Amino acid sequence: MVSETDHDEDLMTAELPVDEGARPDDRINDERLDEENTLKVDYIRAVREGLEEGDKGAVYDLVEPLHPADIADLIELLTRDERRDLATAITDLMSSDVIAELNDYVREDMMESLPAEAVAHIAEQLETDDAVQMIEDLDYADQQAVLAELDDDDRAAIESALAYPEETAGRLMSREVVAVPEHMSVGSLIDFLRENVDLANDFYEIFVVDHKHHPVGTCQLSWILRTPRNIALSDVMKRDQTLIPVGIDQEEVALMFQKYALISAAVVDENGRLVGQMTVDDVVHIISEEASEDALLMSGAGDGDINEPIREAYGSRVRWLIANLGTALIASLIIAAFGAAIEKLVALAILMPIVASIGGNAGTQTMAVSVRAIAMNQLTEANTARILWREFRVALLNGVTIAVLIGLATGAIFTPILGGVIALAMVINIVTAGLAGVLVPVIFERLKQDPAVASSVFVTMITDSMGFFAFLGLAVAVGLGT
Repeated sequence: MVSETDHDEDLMTAELPVDEGARPDDRINDERLDEENTLKVDYIRAVREGLEEGDKGAVYDLVEPLHPADIADLIELLTRDERRDLATAITDLMSSDVIAELNDYVREDMMESLPAEAVAHIAEQLETDDAVQMIEDLDYADQQAVLAELDDDDRAAIESALAYPEETAGRLMSREVVAVPEHMSVGSLIDFLRENVDLANDFYEIFVVDHKHHPVGTCQLSWILRTPRNIALSDVMKRDQTLIPVGIDQEEVALMFQKYALISAAVVDENGRLVGQMTVDDVVHIISEEASEDALLMSGAGDGDINEPIREAYGSRVRWLIANLGTALIASLIIAAFGAAIEKLVALAILMPIVASIGGNAGTQTMAVSVRAIAMNQLTEANTARILWREFRVALLNGVTIAVLIGLATGAIFTPILGGVIALAMVINIVTAGLAGVLVPVIFERLKQDPAVASSVFVTMITDSMGFFAFLGLAVAVGLGT
């Protein structure tokens, strides 16, 4: 084994290569990746042709230079049968880094096609949190088969993680942490870090614990490197730290990292003992996942994953379309109630969609702002009334602006009285949309439901119904269509 000192000396004395043009990485990017850093169509076609011809050597040569993340992208771009053929052709390239980068559905499908001992071998190469993410997607029977193939320590760690609910800190945290007693000196700590070969591969700070394994402070690696060896950790550690309860939801974890600008944070159990850590790279994935989830839930599109099985995609989408059908019938019944007026004045039928459409867009704007505010803890029970009043004023200003424009245009094309009717209806509907855009997500939140869950279906129902009712009702009230 080469020592760190020898390695450093080699780095300092090694002769740097002469720049003769593009580096190997640049050549790979030119040949396989386009300017947007995605795999080129010609490259993917070459891999497919190699698979069809059964030329495993050619396929291996094509794939071997790729980064693990790009190999994962390549696997996801292929069909189910092609994925398995590719995995067979590049067996030793299917590293834990590739598996960790795979889409959940693709990874689950590939893991189910492998024997339990093969999955266990992959799991042993992964960090605990990544291994948990891979195994939790398997059926219970497959999970037990894989766990039986693991060594005792790995199995205990994974079973402990699986005992926590999904999307909680306990399920997502990394159990590989560096924790030392507070009586240790900086020099002793440096020696410990250099001599202990079983430490986590990646860590940003050292957690200092007391005799009960309760975290009492943290030391960043930069502090340790710049502090004299004889200084005690208790004199340089940061005692004020953000602790993450093991049962907290991942969305709350992300908010804590954002609010307190954390790089890593200790995760503690119900007794306050250090059991793991969350790091910023985990949180980046959480933020991306939560943002995508909220956007998809607002449209009722389920997981919205292009790799999701057709049956699951159908089931998650059709139920909200059926719900939308029911809410649309309410608006249709309102139109039917004014059928006689519409028959006598065709202009009402021409202008009705404008009122409903503008109201729906206004509601969607407010709803998007509200859902984001709830997710960011900016809209809570303490300030709901203030936010509602704010959005009412915004909606009123928007309503008056649009009302003036549509009123003048309608008055010029049809009649002034009809212009006044649609202007007033527009104000009513946009104000209603603004209030609904806040209240619907807030009601979902109060009912302990995800405020993004198909809120648009209900907001659209309210704006369509109110738009038709206000416009047609006012028209009849002033004698139009009678």
